Amino acid sequence: MRLSNYFLPTLRETPAEAEIVSHRLMLRAGLIRQESAGIYAWMPLGLRVLRKIEQVVREEQDRAGAIELLMPTIQSADLWRESGRYDDYGKEMLRIQDRHERDMLFGPTNEEMITEIFRASVKSYRDLPLNLYHIQWKFRDEVRPRFGVMRSREFLMKDAYSFDLDKDSARHSYNRMFVAYLRTFKRLGLTAIPMKAESGPIGGDMSHEFIILADTGESEVFCDRQLLGLPTPPIDVDFGSDLNPLVEEWLSFYAATSEMHEDGRFEASVPEDRRVSARGIEVGHIFYFGTKYSEPMGAKVAGPDGEERPVHMGSYGIGPSRLAAAIIEASHDDGGIIWPAPIAPFDVGLINLRADDAGTGAACEALYAALEAAGVEVLYDDTDARAGAKFANMDLIGLPVQVVVGPKGLAENTIEVKTRAGGERKSIPLDTAAAEVEGMVKAAKQAFAV
Repeated sequence: MRLSNYFLPTLRETPAEAEIVSHRLMLRAGLIRQESAGIYAWMPLGLRVLRKIEQVVREEQDRAGAIELLMPTIQSADLWRESGRYDDYGKEMLRIQDRHERDMLFGPTNEEMITEIFRASVKSYRDLPLNLYHIQWKFRDEVRPRFGVMRSREFLMKDAYSFDLDKDSARHSYNRMFVAYLRTFKRLGLTAIPMKAESGPIGGDMSHEFIILADTGESEVFCDRQLLGLPTPPIDVDFGSDLNPLVEEWLSFYAATSEMHEDGRFEASVPEDRRVSARGIEVGHIFYFGTKYSEPMGAKVAGPDGEERPVHMGSYGIGPSRLAAAIIEASHDDGGIIWPAPIAPFDVGLINLRADDAGTGAACEALYAALEAAGVEVLYDDTDARAGAKFANMDLIGLPVQVVVGPKGLAENTIEVKTRAGGERKSIPLDTAAAEVEGMVKAAKQAFAV
């Protein structure tokens, strides 16, 4: 993509309303634009990041056996009345009426709707286990939206819902998502710690939040330092096997949000040199809630004995829009964003230092064409801006590899390559530049493979 033809509305100054790093950088880098309180437009660069996060999430959900569908954003209030949550949910729910004065709502979550879909379609235990998920925009009318897309009113959510015959099989579905979440966050460059958490309005008696440590986290968290070094389940993990030993290894170490923290147990079970007390950002939440929705809504299947029984359910959420901000909180410097290679909006930032110079123009065009042909995504700065502004802009938007072409280097038949994460610079021969840069991009992505 040529920058001269692209829409990238970056800002020099930080808007006054931006309180945390991710909000500041997302606005400055032209990823998002606020349209009203807690509601943001995703600009082209931000949308590319969002789509790549979605894809990583989707791949791990599919690998764990979940099946994708898409439910509507507008839901009937009657479904929520069946479950008993319509009056209990609170003012966060946006309640509306259609032209026929039927009560509707903009979905904050989808437990009721997915239960209705299930009960209309599945009648036998032979069709279980089943896990259905979608990636969809949701709305919760937060009393105080803040921190940009970290706590916005409209947000993108991956929510999955599992259906099982009994609690034991439901626990296996829970474990599948637990493992899938560990893999998902690691592929996004995050070390997420599963922590026992409250279930809130979703309900249920087993719940874990996945937390990344960050100074700007909204809540205080406590954990055993050894959790930070546990190996991520590998790509060939068998999701059909008994995952309980793997999950129990993670859960054997102390980890809790402030709501679930117990000072005495923390001090008794974790040696002092391994105690971590820090701020954390929630990036995922999983719940088992049994028959909380299936029983009142009549979601039943015939068991092996022919008797009907309500299915046991769980729900599993990841917010891709929130993740974009969380990743920035975990990966940035004074210059701007440092995107993990798998979700960077472009793989390479190609900088022409002298857009008016025929030699640098020809070299850039050849390199741009070769990289694009190799499947490398390139943002080519072919504008006539000053060199300093180009460098600052590339650092701000955080592309993993920067390639700089200027008259001085070309005189020696070389170009300069810089890695954004470490800041290393090196000169490489122009003749082999395309192959070397392609190799750097592949290696950067491979570093996040688990």
